[in-house]
Amino acid sequence: MSSTIDTIETLLVDLPTIRPHQLSMTTMARQTLVVVRLRDSEGIEGLGEGTTIGGLAYGPESPESIKRNIDTYLAPLLIGQPANNLNALRTQLARHARGNAIAKSALETALLDAQGKRLGLSMAELLGGAQQIHLPVLWTLASGDTAKDIDEAFQRLNDRCHCDFKLKIGANPVAQDVAHVAAIKAALGDRAGVRVDVNQAWDEASAVRGIAALQDAGIELIEQPIPAREHAGLIRLANRFRVPMLADESVADARDGFDLAAGGFSGAFALKIAKSGGLQGALELAHLAQTAGIGLYGGTLLEGTIGTAASLHAWATLPELAWGTEMFGPLLLEDDIVAEPLAYRDFGVELPCGPGLGVTLDEDKLAHYSRK
Repeated sequence: MSSTIDTIETLLVDLPTIRPHQLSMTTMARQTLVVVRLRDSEGIEGLGEGTTIGGLAYGPESPESIKRNIDTYLAPLLIGQPANNLNALRTQLARHARGNAIAKSALETALLDAQGKRLGLSMAELLGGAQQIHLPVLWTLASGDTAKDIDEAFQRLNDRCHCDFKLKIGANPVAQDVAHVAAIKAALGDRAGVRVDVNQAWDEASAVRGIAALQDAGIELIEQPIPAREHAGLIRLANRFRVPMLADESVADARDGFDLAAGGFSGAFALKIAKSGGLQGALELAHLAQTAGIGLYGGTLLEGTIGTAASLHAWATLPELAWGTEMFGPLLLEDDIVAEPLAYRDFGVELPCGPGLGVTLDEDKLAHYSRK
């Protein structure tokens, strides 16, 4: 007889960041993780994580709503169901609950973690097998201070932590942001690639001015310069400039990816398990992009170790990530809630070993940082 899902517990975990992290829509001094602990009738526990940025500043789900909706609506759909048929459980959630992609991603991660532990397989093996076990990781420079960002970049380079950098812009006037980015690229020269993430802050006219100047400054990739729903504008920008556009908020799932590709978009897609409702949804988007000749980038919502490890297992199954990954979320946090942190070295991170996620909780730290 197959095991069934017995209990699903959610915890809000507040972790301080190593420095203020400035984005176009907010500045973060802490990150709140929604940790899911799913247990089956055999006593096997699966871990999941749902994380967003800045409460409701980034999107329609907040940490509090993720927890409440799992507890009230999503968990009751799963409890008592067979634990090993992930496809049926995903269909159940999709049929009875609209949206809530981050909450669904957390639950899918916990289900896969439990299944991996049950079978003695890693999550990457459950998804077909890892094609790479060391993934490149860039670092985001988001202090907002040009001199501090330059110093931080050189420190990361010299420590062999990161050799590509992304800058969060869009909170300041276009000319001010461009000057900030150009100064950092000039200081780094050929030692590192520099990209920008505008986080939807520009209108199309501002984007034309900003991207032209950033292209001249040697910036290699422009992420989501205009609002997510402006697909036609993003396609126009992609076709107007040599520097490629990276679609992030514009492309949550394979349907969005199809619409952009069919419209003539050329550039790259940022994959995120949170916005795609889980690992399988993100990989569906990835496979569509590969078919359309669109590059891939392993994105983050600044998850902690659980969510980052889940993403790494998904990205590891792909043959190529043309633009690498930004799976640095745990490095932005002052502390962790796992017994063994991820191994960051040689400008990247190692895929965790062991069944499921390959991650074990530190119960004392979890209790310390969990919201009372």
